[in-house]
Amino acid sequence: MSTVIVPAGLSMGPRYWYVRPPDPTPECYEVHLGDDLVELTETEAAVWAAAFLYPDQHAKLTVTRDSLVRMLETAPKPEPHAARYVDDLIARGLLVEFDPDGDLQPVFSRHKLLPLAQGLGTTPEEPDLHRIGIGDKAAVAVPIQVYTQWSYAFLHANLWDACAFYADQSEEEAAGEKLLELTAAGVARDIAINLPMMVVTGCAFFDPVVQT
Repeated sequence: MSTVIVPAGLSMGPRYWYVRPPDPTPECYEVHLGDDLVELTETEAAVWAAAFLYPDQHAKLTVTRDSLVRMLETAPKPEPHAARYVDDLIARGLLVEFDPDGDLQPVFSRHKLLPLAQGLGTTPEEPDLHRIGIGDKAAVAVPIQVYTQWSYAFLHANLWDACAFYADQSEEEAAGEKLLELTAAGVARDIAINLPMMVVTGCAFFDPVVQT
């Protein structure tokens, strides 16, 4: 499986100057990232926001660094320096790359998963899928282990610790029963497969761990 790319942090929107008459050009765009409020230029913010586009492709895990750069270069308003901007946002932690089939511990140990939307439960037609969205409109539907991590992983120091805790708890609950044995790596892979869609639909955000 190819290495996907997802935006990290939570958009806080534009910030305008305290001037009269009002200046229609924002002073900057702000993103909550860990314990910082990062300021982006208009172009940087547009490149970061572009990583939220095309949820159908994120669902197929086909949004990569290269495809994001190509999309920016061929957009109606092309960005000729797309590769440089994308690399800079990766270096600053605002875009994160990972291979859903690879070793997820390094990246998951450096990030937390936080819920943004509402849990909408299951349906009679699909009792195995748990929906996440706003009001009565579901944006994604995920397996129970992903749904549990979406709602509780923020209680742990990082996402990898949350995966390990869930696997350990499942093993304890399965004592004496013939159930599928879970591992931290297996739970992490399930999350990784669903993470891009949860992030780009606004159901969750991926945030770097605050270093103390």
